[in-house]
Amino acid sequence: MLALLFILFAGMAIGCAISMVGQRNPLYSAISLVGVFISLACLYVTLAAPFIAAVQVIIYAGAIMVLVVFVIMLLNVEEEERRPMRLRSLVPIAVSLAAILFAEAAFIIFFVQTSPATPTANVSDVGLTASIGSGLFTTYLLPFEITSILLLMAVVGAMTLARRGGLLPANVGVVPGYQSFAKDTLDPRTTPDLTQVVARTSEEAERLLGVAKVPHTQDSE
Repeated sequence: MLALLFILFAGMAIGCAISMVGQRNPLYSAISLVGVFISLACLYVTLAAPFIAAVQVIIYAGAIMVLVVFVIMLLNVEEEERRPMRLRSLVPIAVSLAAILFAEAAFIIFFVQTSPATPTANVSDVGLTASIGSGLFTTYLLPFEITSILLLMAVVGAMTLARRGGLLPANVGVVPGYQSFAKDTLDPRTTPDLTQVVARTSEEAERLLGVAKVPHTQDSE
């Protein structure tokens, strides 16, 4: 029974992967990739690893694919046009790599199972949720807490880098060096005049705009 389920889900994964590569529309390719992730989750269930299967569906088929589809729709990526292939040598290379992959899979399926070193009884509970939870909070508690601290530092660092302002006072205007202004921009009380006034330095731009310089403070230490 497990062999039939393996063949079914493996065929679904291969079919969705071929559909993902062959689709010209990136949105359809993303949907096909969701099928690949779900098929792999089903394979994990047959291998007695329900936790990995749940993570596969929740994180990859859920959160990551939502982000991928959001980016595709945000960029408005259109369907790819068919163009003549430039590197024709990629076709035999791809066929050769696929043959090597199938040869490795055949070796694992037929020869590893018949090896005397392969355990016959499935007494391991490595993939179960209870074993993973007990391992994280007992044996691997310190690496788990260090990872959480690293993630917290990454979040704080991202927020610090993304924060705008705070480095200068709110009433300070930053003036670039070389730029041009219209006369009515410099003096709104005059009639509309689009004559360009060029400032070649920051000091000259500050003088034209009437922006006061920020006094440079030196450390007294």
